[in-house]
Amino acid sequence: MTATSATDLAALLCSRLCHDMLSPVGAMSNGLELLASETDPEMRQNCMELLEQSATISTNKLKYFRLAYGAAGGFGDRVGIEEPKDLIQSLAADKGRIEVNWALASGTLAKPAVKVLLNFAQIALDALVRGGTLDVGAEVRDGACEIVIRAAGTKIAFDEVLGRALDGKLASDELTSRTAPAHMIHLLAQECGGGLQYARGDDALVLGAVLPEPEGMIG
Repeated sequence: MTATSATDLAALLCSRLCHDMLSPVGAMSNGLELLASETDPEMRQNCMELLEQSATISTNKLKYFRLAYGAAGGFGDRVGIEEPKDLIQSLAADKGRIEVNWALASGTLAKPAVKVLLNFAQIALDALVRGGTLDVGAEVRDGACEIVIRAAGTKIAFDEVLGRALDGKLASDELTSRTAPAHMIHLLAQECGGGLQYARGDDALVLGAVLPEPEGMIG
């Protein structure tokens, strides 16, 4: 990437973060306004529940962005599998009507693998517009991390522009805050010497990646 395109990508990822945080933070602001003017005990309790729910969603989203986009823990560190697992579970719970199944054979994953796993999960969850099942698998073997995520439901929403982003074939005017995360993990996989794949059917979307493990960090 050129310096300009790297700056553009960072700006678009920030825009995506702000867009996704706007709803829960706005709900907290509304809840505080209601709480300040409401005197009925039952309504005040409802406001407190709204604030608690919105705060939980905001915290989970910030934790997700920290790992999925940022440098949480420092570059090169491994991450315990429970952390991204908990984040994916919370994202699915926020969506509702989604059952998550796990096949995680490794106790830790390298940072690039965690970023790919989390971004794949977000793409897959966004595709399940009417709910369904999310199958998440990750395994380290033969010096590489293999990741597979399958979203299955009655309606799959997956714009082909996201597929082009995963393939690294975006046109310059197609790089937006919506496609930036997929473009980012394409670049990440490319830098690692790995690759991404996807396949979409009428009722399922499958996302896959093979990422070589960093030397001296196989675990």
